[in-house]
Amino acid sequence: MSRTPDARARDNQTRQIQENITNVEKHFGEMCQLFAAYVRKTARLRDKSDVLVREIGVYADTETPQLKKGMKQFADHLAKIQDYRQAEVERLEAKVIEPLKSYGAVVKRKRDDLKATQSARDREAKQMAQLERTRQRNPSDRQIISQAESELQRATMDATRTTRQLEETIDEFEKQKIRDIKKIFGEFVTVEMSFHAKALEVYTLAYQSIQSVDEEKDLEVFRSSLHPPNYQSRLDIVRANSKTSLDRTGSFLSTSGTLQQQRASSRQTRSEEEEEDDEDDEDESEEDEEEEDTDDEH
Repeated sequence: MSRTPDARARDNQTRQIQENITNVEKHFGEMCQLFAAYVRKTARLRDKSDVLVREIGVYADTETPQLKKGMKQFADHLAKIQDYRQAEVERLEAKVIEPLKSYGAVVKRKRDDLKATQSARDREAKQMAQLERTRQRNPSDRQIISQAESELQRATMDATRTTRQLEETIDEFEKQKIRDIKKIFGEFVTVEMSFHAKALEVYTLAYQSIQSVDEEKDLEVFRSSLHPPNYQSRLDIVRANSKTSLDRTGSFLSTSGTLQQQRASSRQTRSEEEEEDDEDDEDESEEDEEEEDTDDEH
């Protein structure tokens, strides 16, 4: 049996509604997942920034006073930005992700409405087919034909009622969808603008705090650490000690030279005396020999 033009129009309407619901379900689900990933990335950025803040603070404790002060202030400003980022994460979850997530239940209800309407139309089609078979089998049985016509009329009325309800609910669904998209996207932009506006103010303070570091003062401190205040006095002491040591060394060398000369002169004198003694001994020996020769002659 061929469908009536009205039935075919309702079938096209049902198919269009079905496609619309499926489209919303698909893309709202994907947007929900992507916005959730965006928020997770933002939360991870917050966590990494907290680690960076701690590292800057630890390093600042090892630096010169002016740089330490500037880095500490910079870290404090960066930490404040992460507080704003945490608020951003919480607001995005509440105002963007949750409304998108809730559309899963909304779509489910619209599918149930669509199924109810489709069931009513299927009953109408079934009663129409039943009436046609009854007319073919019992064309003269008016009672059975009348009963079948009454069943078809009730099914048609039910299908018409559910179709009208479906049109109304789908119309409201489409209206609410547009409003929700405008609201959700608007909330997203508002949250991001609020964060970035506050972050820009604090980033400006962070920039000023690090740029205000007095390089010359820190260089003086650094140079003083390499050459402490008593460095010159210690250097003078070392020089004085070196001079005294050199003087003592010169005096010692001079004294040693004199002693060596004295010792050499003394050794020469003793040598000359020993030579004279040897000559005297030789003279005495010769005299003794001459005396002995004389005695022998007598």
